[in-house]
Order: sequence, then structure tokens, then C-alpha cells
Amino acid sequence: MNDPSSLSPRPGHRTRLVVAALAVLVVGIGAWRGWSWWQARSAQQQTAQSVAAQRLEALESRTDALRRDQRAQAQRLLDAAATNRVLRDEVLGLGQRGALLEESVAKLSDPTRHGAQALRLDEVELLLSQAAQRLDIAHDVAGARRAYALAAGALDGIDDHRLLNLKQTLAQERIAVDALGAGPHADALGRLGAIAAALSGLPRERIATMDTPSRPAWQRWLAPLVDVRATRDTTLVAPDARTAADAALQIDIGLARAAVERDDDAGYRASLARIDAWLPQLWPDSPERRRVHAQLRTLQATSAPARPNELGSTLQQLRALRNAGLRLQVPTTPAETPEVAP
Repeated sequence: MNDPSSLSPRPGHRTRLVVAALAVLVVGIGAWRGWSWWQARSAQQQTAQSVAAQRLEALESRTDALRRDQRAQAQRLLDAAATNRVLRDEVLGLGQRGALLEESVAKLSDPTRHGAQALRLDEVELLLSQAAQRLDIAHDVAGARRAYALAAGALDGIDDHRLLNLKQTLAQERIAVDALGAGPHADALGRLGAIAAALSGLPRERIATMDTPSRPAWQRWLAPLVDVRATRDTTLVAPDARTAADAALQIDIGLARAAVERDDDAGYRASLARIDAWLPQLWPDSPERRRVHAQLRTLQATSAPARPNELGSTLQQLRALRNAGLRLQVPTTPAETPEVAP
């Protein structure tokens, strides 16, 4: 028969089963709690991320709106600055117009503007300007002298002690203009015309340097048929070549005159050099040709005279006086005293 003690469970083994069951239960509960906590934490994180994303989108939208507002404000500021600039220019224009109107009114209200002396002073300034233009542009020394003479006559008709220095300056300037003579341009053109006239009178044929009887017999026999020339002679013999050279010479003379008229010193000297180069090709050696050659060399070496310092000083002094506020004294007639009848 079986032992009753062997069939009943032992107390230690049962305790271990209970403990193991409790441990499994605790672990399961802990795992379930951990999984619940992790799920809740994940849900919280997702919620926080979604909230942060929504906030970020809201911030970006607000930033875009602020940027649009900023651009709109900047455009408005630019428009306002342009409007202010236009208004400032208009205000400046109105100020300038007002100043011009004030100046015009002041000139109209000036009693000396309507006097004969003021008109004479304007006439003097006009004549001096014309004289300067004749000298600088047209190189008309004779016309400048006449303009200076008329200016001196008009200035002498003004009785004002403040114009004494101006009259002395005008006298010195007239002396300087008289010292110019016909003027450098007229002098150069006259010399060039004299050379052109001398060229037309140069001998075309070679002058014999030895008497005919002293020449060799064979040269005397061949003289009617053959012209014996030295090899160093560069004078043109062919008619076509001489005609072309004469035309080129006349062109160079015209170019020299044009260079004098337009104050082209380099072109003038180059034209003279070309004219000098045509001499030995068109005319044989002769005292007349050497004389013309010397004149051309003299013209090439001659420089234009310096402009006198006195020219233009009277006009500058007159304008300085008028800019300084010169007002001529209006001659006043003495008041007539009424006669008292006895």
C-alpha cells in the first residue's frame, strides 16, 4: 500500500508555486503599467510635436505677414521720399523764381538803369566784348581797333571819378592793340602771298655757268639736240610730272593759308616744308630759288608772337566793377528857386 505522506504535496513546493505565481503576476502588472506609461508618453510626445508644428506654422505665417507688411512699408517710404524730393525741387524752383523776380524788380526800380550814363556803360561793355571776339575768333585787328576807339569815346562821355582806372586800362589796351600792327595772321598770309608771287617768277631754264666758247666742242655740237644735265639734278623734265607737281604745290600753298586761318601751327609748318620740298623738283638752282628757300626757312623758324597781357583787361575790370555793385551817379539838376515878386 502507498504511504499517505507521499501523496500529499509538500508545503515548500506549494510556497514556491505561489511565489512564482505572484512574481509572474507582479511582472505582468509592471509590464502592463510600463507599456501603458510608454503609450501615454508617446501620445504626449506626438501631441507636443503636433502642437509645436502648429505653432511653427503659425509663426511662419506671421513672419511672412510681417515681411509683406515690411515690404509694403518700405515701398510706402520710397514713395514718400520720391514725393518729398519732387516737392523739394518744386520749392527750390519757386525760390529761384522768386529770386529772379526780385532781381528783375530791383533792376527795374534802379533809376540808373534808365539813365544815359548807364546806357553808355552797357555800350562800352558791348564794344569791348565785340573787340575781344574780333581778336579771338576773326583775328580782325583793324576791326578790334575801331571797336576800342568807339568804346573809348563812349567811356569818355561818362563823368564819374570811379571810372578813372578803367579809362587808363583802356588806353593801355589800345596801345597794345596798336603795337600788333596788321596782326600775326595777316603778316603770315602776306609773307606766304609774297612767296607764292616769287615762285611764279622763278626761271624754269637752267642758267649756264660757263661761256659757250669755253665748253667742249662735243657739247656745243650736241647742244641743239641733247640737254646735258648733272646726275644730282632732281628737276622734273616730263611735262605731265611738272603739271602734277605744280598742282600739288598750289594745293600745299592753299593748305598753308587754311592752317593760318584756323591757328594750326603744326599743319602750317608741315605745308611750308612740303612747299620747300617742291622747289628743287620744279625749278633749277638759281639765286632766286635760293632766296625763296631762305624765306621759307625763315617762316618755318618764326613762331607766333605772344598775346599781350593787356588784351581783355578792360572788359574784366568793367565786369568786376559792375558785379561789385557799381551804380552811376544820376546827374541832378538844381532846383529852381521861385522868384518873389516885389
